[in-house]
Amino acid sequence: MFPLLAEPAGLLPAREQMALSLGWHIILAAFGVAFPAIIFVVHRRGLRGDAVALRLAKRWSKVAAVLFAIGAVSGTVLSFEMGLLWPGLMGRFGDVLGLPFAFEGLSFFTEAIFLGIYLYGWDRLPARLHLWCLLPMMAAGVFGSYCVIAVNAWMNMPTGFALTSSGKVTDVHPWHAMFNGRAFLQFAHMWLGAYMLVGFVVAAVYAAGRLRGRDDAHHRLGLAVPLRFASVAAILQPVVGHILGMALGDIQPSKLAAFELATTTEQPAPLRIGGLLINGRAEGYLEIPKWGSFIARGSFSKPVRGLDTFSPDDLPPVNTTHVAFQSMVGIGTLLAVAVVVYWALRWRGRDLAERRWAQRCLVAAGPLAVVALESGWVATEVGRQPWTVFGVLRTVDAAGDNPGLWWVFSGVAVVYLGMTVGAWVVLRSMARRWRTGEEELPSPYGPAPEEVHR
Repeated sequence: MFPLLAEPAGLLPAREQMALSLGWHIILAAFGVAFPAIIFVVHRRGLRGDAVALRLAKRWSKVAAVLFAIGAVSGTVLSFEMGLLWPGLMGRFGDVLGLPFAFEGLSFFTEAIFLGIYLYGWDRLPARLHLWCLLPMMAAGVFGSYCVIAVNAWMNMPTGFALTSSGKVTDVHPWHAMFNGRAFLQFAHMWLGAYMLVGFVVAAVYAAGRLRGRDDAHHRLGLAVPLRFASVAAILQPVVGHILGMALGDIQPSKLAAFELATTTEQPAPLRIGGLLINGRAEGYLEIPKWGSFIARGSFSKPVRGLDTFSPDDLPPVNTTHVAFQSMVGIGTLLAVAVVVYWALRWRGRDLAERRWAQRCLVAAGPLAVVALESGWVATEVGRQPWTVFGVLRTVDAAGDNPGLWWVFSGVAVVYLGMTVGAWVVLRSMARRWRTGEEELPSPYGPAPEEVHR
């Protein structure tokens, strides 16, 4: 461990910029992971004779291209930020973390290449070969995401190196760091979260269209396919999350105490729903006896260590961590119960997707899935504080001492705002022109298609 230092001038702007960048980019990363698989399903259906599905795949591929383009910008910004904002991390542990970052870069280029081939391949490549172009995209998106999650998992449970008495990093094993003990479960949690987000967001778009009277085959299929992906992910997610969380008591007990709002060690510990830590006391929560131990430790008798057993300097921001964690769990549980009810009634012959109130619920499910994913990342990252590398490197030691980072943060915020507005304008324009039958989407300022082919 390293001694606490006064906060460097670059710490706050680094935190603010990293929060903005990660929170913004994670949505695009989720589309990179899940959207190609959803497109693959409708494209494959289209090759079997469904013209609506084939047209849907073609439209979605263009949406994927727009999202990938802005995701490439935000991902590039993030790659520079790691060294710029956190020199104490990358300067010391660059040899440990270099391998997954290198693989993530290769995955990005692979995905970009095959996305370009897939977009160009419409009406040019043989049908089956064109469909198969989605497979490398899917694989690259999954592997690239795993590499990033592996770095984050390593920060939660560092391995693959040794420290000398002077704090120098030696005996580096980058493969051990990349395939650390938390990486696979944490990736599975994020992978399912990506399918939940993309599935519910895309379904919400088409549910909104049906509410506005566009109740045609295109909107029905556009709702049904992503909803199936989201349903499977929503049902599996609580299981994976529970398995992932049961190890926190041994790996990151301070984070678990903040999650559970456990002010003192209790055995068995109750489940506290809601509430805040006010003047050192938990207030305003609903308590369910014993269930805190079961959910956190997998047993009705195991203790949950209290916040009072840690040094105040080693505690995360408790209220932020607790609220983010409970928001993630609450929304995830709500969505899981909703899809179980939906498919149970569907099995009995009642399709709730035909009811307007259910369509409104589906519209709400999209933003809720986004909030759940963002809340999960807040709980993970804020709950690890005050450590960048848990138990090894404090965040104050990872940051630089450059107050000029506020200018960098301001510039990044402007860039992200511009990309958000630009993406919204482009996607809305594409949707409007599709509704008028302009499938090829000619340039609004170029010659008409019939003039090009003369």
